[in-house]
Amino acid sequence: MKRWWMRLAAALLLAGSAGAHAAPAQLVQGQGYERLATPQPVSPKGKIVVTEFFWYNCPHCAAMEPLLEAWAKKLPPDVVLERVPVAFAPQFENQQRLYYALRALGKVDALQGAIFTAIHQQHVVLMNPQPMADWLAAHGVPRQSFLNAFNSFGVQMDAKRATQMVADYQISGVPTLVVQGTYALSASMPQTPDNPQVLQGVDQMIAKVRAGMKH
Repeated sequence: MKRWWMRLAAALLLAGSAGAHAAPAQLVQGQGYERLATPQPVSPKGKIVVTEFFWYNCPHCAAMEPLLEAWAKKLPPDVVLERVPVAFAPQFENQQRLYYALRALGKVDALQGAIFTAIHQQHVVLMNPQPMADWLAAHGVPRQSFLNAFNSFGVQMDAKRATQMVADYQISGVPTLVVQGTYALSASMPQTPDNPQVLQGVDQMIAKVRAGMKH
């Protein structure tokens, strides 16, 4: 998969050199996106699902986050964004549970960007539940509420499901965005508000899926 990321990065850099106001180049398989060898089922039915695989400690994910947040606020009604935290090593499983605990508490939208900022700009180490609880308490989330969610059976099952999805989607790097369980695009390169080509590519894949759903 790393090989197609390199091809994607080259294609995106060429697209960016065409000028900020030029229409985005139409992506083609192998040069702007990859089709999963085994397309995966998505939910909810009848919606176009964009799945973001991310890791809180990933600098590229941190760079992507403000772009993704702004993009997500403008999604049409037939498109939904699903976030999936990865754990490529056992020591990062706690960060998977951090995300799902926040989701259970309804705090992802409020704190997702702040967590990336804390880790990558303020150098806060968020690897274990007690430091996570301390940081969250300072941001309005009661310690015990977080710890209860973090240790809940539902959050543990969510984390196991995320790990299974990483295997099923054959994700080996982040951030990766997959449209409708089929079309994968990598955003593993620095992004800026003037250079959001990966999300333009996601928009193209959304249009491709939407057109297919009409036939």
